[in-house]
Amino acid sequence: MSKFTAIDFETADYGRDSACAVGLARVENEKIVHTSYRLIRPPRSDIRFTDIHGITWEDVEGEPLFEAVWPELADFFKGIDFITAHNAPFDKSILNACCAAAGLEPPPQPFVCTVKLSRSELGMKPATLSHVCHHLSIPLKHHNALSDAEACAKIMITVEQVRAERSE
Repeated sequence: MSKFTAIDFETADYGRDSACAVGLARVENEKIVHTSYRLIRPPRSDIRFTDIHGITWEDVEGEPLFEAVWPELADFFKGIDFITAHNAPFDKSILNACCAAAGLEPPPQPFVCTVKLSRSELGMKPATLSHVCHHLSIPLKHHNALSDAEACAKIMITVEQVRAERSE
């Protein structure tokens, strides 16, 4: 059984350093054992994607910047085998850009993409988060970073179970 953390970011603008929310779900023994949701003050006050995630400048202006939030998040990455995200290249780029802007090292674990795994291991097309969650009966409040991270974790658990069944 692998240990992993599912991550999802919501961003304020087109800059990869503009995380305004993060959701994390740590999985051990095929169970979500710890979650966290955190609003983050982005580096710029012009929030362009409020219509997608509902987060406004008023919601985040009093929140800490990424470098101050990171110590709360770092334990999610200790002792895990990999990090997973639905559309992992996006979330990986946000994490790397936020770490770089804060002068921090990003976690060293590889990223695993549940979009790709939903297609290759579960045979799903389209492999959007909402479609996969609907098909697998996973509750989803899309574009809420914690809900998206928990859904991604549950998709990854399903993929690992399917792989285990195939190898029996």
